[in-house]
Amino acid sequence: MTSLDLPEPPTQATLAQVRAHLAVLHGDSAALSARIADERAALARIVEERQAALRALERELAAVEDRVAHARAYVAPIKRLPHELLRLVFFLNFEDCAWSAWVLSAVCALWRKVALAMPVLWSKIRLVTTQASSAETIRLWLERSGRTVPLDIEIILKSPSATSTLVDSLSRRRYLSIPHAAGDPWAAGGWTTPPPLVQTGAGGTAVHLQLGGGAHPTVHVVPVQAVVPNDAVGPPPPSPPPPTQEWEMPPLVTSERMGASQQRLRKNMHWGHIAFYYLVEQMHRWDRFVFRFDKQFASIGALKAIEGDAPLLREFEISCTDPAFYGEWKWLPSAPVNALFDLANLRTLTLQHVPFKWSSPMLRNLRNLHLRSLPTAHIALDRILYIVGANPQLESLSLHFASPNPPVLPLVPVTLSDLKTLNVGGHYLLSTLVDSLLLPALDTLILDIEARDPIEETVQHLLVRSGSPPLTRLSLSYGANVGPHAGFYWGSSAGVASWHFLTELDHLAALHVGSAPLEPLVAALSAPDEDNAHDRWLCPRLATLAMRGCHAHGDGVAKLVQMVESRNPDGVHVGAGGVAGGGGGGGGGVVGTGGGGGGAAVFGGVSPTRLRHLELYDCTALGPDVTKWLKTRIEDVVCTEPSFEGYVGRLVVVH
Repeated sequence: MTSLDLPEPPTQATLAQVRAHLAVLHGDSAALSARIADERAALARIVEERQAALRALERELAAVEDRVAHARAYVAPIKRLPHELLRLVFFLNFEDCAWSAWVLSAVCALWRKVALAMPVLWSKIRLVTTQASSAETIRLWLERSGRTVPLDIEIILKSPSATSTLVDSLSRRRYLSIPHAAGDPWAAGGWTTPPPLVQTGAGGTAVHLQLGGGAHPTVHVVPVQAVVPNDAVGPPPPSPPPPTQEWEMPPLVTSERMGASQQRLRKNMHWGHIAFYYLVEQMHRWDRFVFRFDKQFASIGALKAIEGDAPLLREFEISCTDPAFYGEWKWLPSAPVNALFDLANLRTLTLQHVPFKWSSPMLRNLRNLHLRSLPTAHIALDRILYIVGANPQLESLSLHFASPNPPVLPLVPVTLSDLKTLNVGGHYLLSTLVDSLLLPALDTLILDIEARDPIEETVQHLLVRSGSPPLTRLSLSYGANVGPHAGFYWGSSAGVASWHFLTELDHLAALHVGSAPLEPLVAALSAPDEDNAHDRWLCPRLATLAMRGCHAHGDGVAKLVQMVESRNPDGVHVGAGGVAGGGGGGGGGVVGTGGGGGGAAVFGGVSPTRLRHLELYDCTALGPDVTKWLKTRIEDVVCTEPSFEGYVGRLVVVH
């Protein structure tokens, strides 16, 4: 029926006819819809049956492929390798990578079985962690190392607050003062901020541990992640509720945030006690123990548990980068003089910013001793000298005391026949201690002592008493102070009145100087003339010169250029195997010094070695032209421009 068959306008008869026809159409539509739904249901059943069949086939295929993989793995050439050779490969890999056991044990079931059956693979603990991480990692490592294998342990504890403080400062776009850390004993370690916390899908937080390398080439860490509960980190705090009254102040800390902080604090305060409980239990197996932390932590008292026999211990180190204030500790470095602990093999001891007693039996018969006292440690100078005298076979000695007391008993000269490296820093009284030493085998001398008297007298007298040993490296106040303002305040300069004492250092290859006038030093190292009143070269074997905070006045830059020009003349190049102009020299009959001359002018039959490394930190503004010229004459040049008035340190805009 169409609209053409119906009259216009509709009549009562046509309306009744159309209504009847419409009822029929509705019935037909409902019937067709029902048939379509039935067909779709049938199709869905067929699809589901086919999909179920496909899934069953896929499962069968996966099972077959799994059996194929197992079969192929069984016939693989690596399977024919005897387990003895596999263990040898594991051991060789372990010698190159201390944490390789964690990687090897994760390859397959066989390798895991072999790795777990080799306790020696787990005998070197290399771990960088935080208090938020689980101490059970240490327990697992120790358990897998067996019961008799000697342990080599290095643990670095990072403070999470350092990361949060840095993030806060970055978010505020603050100006950060970046001090130079070349002289800082911790800067050489290249300590970095702790790794970030990453939320996982398993209701925990994964603390990723960095792989070895970079700034820590000697420290390797586990390539795994420790999963800790989310409450150890805490959820993001909700927004504070709006004030109920116009002048009502909202709460500064919500109850949810306070609860999370308390839970985190309770967890962190027990890390040290748990970790050192496991570690001290194996103290009889310690071969090497190194624990470093950047600042005081909640469970630092756990270090007091380090007490007892360690018959295998060769090296022991507890170091903190941040000086704090501790009381007396009853632990191994503070043991009474009559304590009987088995430390017969201890040869290297490092204690930095932790308590110790000068009379402890641990501070005896060592070959390498490094002590950095707490600011509150006031040890008499004669007792410090007693520590030195109790170790007559020392080869390396580093002492840094910020506030020693004057000697009570007269200082008795001490001879250290095997000492090659001496590093003394801190209070000016330590120069008196240096005056009591005789070091016939001295090779490296580092003095970062506060300046009261000219330090060159201390150096000269030490060398004369010691029979003029062939000193190859000398550092004066290079690591004691940083920043361009270091030389302007009392106690920060090198305290050198004259560089004439360098005439006795013919074997010196490296010279590091901090906070001393630039002109007298470079003039003394220049070619002999009427200005420096020398008739021969000073330090003819000098190859490395580093200066920090050595401010120039007037013609300082010109004298620096003259010094480089005289020692590294143009037209003479250094080869890969050594210094040019060897033997007879490169300038027509130039007499070499030791390994060869550098083509410079000859005075007294000697031509100096060419400078190979020059460092200038916050000394003077050289300008790009002078810097470019220096790089044409010296292989390695490092220069930083000094900061000017109104700035402290080097200011860097951090976004």
